[in-house]
Amino acid sequence: MTLSTKNPTRTLYLQVRLDPAGKPLAIRHDGRIWLVDPATESRHWIGGDAGRGTRCTAAAGGANPAGTEYWRVEARLGSNSALRTFTLRRNPRSVQWLLDDISDGG
Repeated sequence: MTLSTKNPTRTLYLQVRLDPAGKPLAIRHDGRIWLVDPATESRHWIGGDAGRGTRCTAAAGGANPAGTEYWRVEARLGSNSALRTFTLRRNPRSVQWLLDDISDGG
């Protein structure tokens, strides 16, 4: 399943558990808990409004503190399940996480 940010059919809210440094550890989505795979590299960036295609990236903690925060992580339901790629976003003035995209891992 892939959700498109260009033509979203609905907004999907998530619960995201973070480590002390702010990196996602687990995602509660669709009644299930997905664990972020520590063996994969997560991608973090700060950007513009993804709905307008202005995802100009800046290094996390860079010069755009008011921009939307994004994380792309690989997560799985259990040790034997397939990896899925989650793209998460959050407005810096909100604690609510949104799902931008979910697709097969890799």
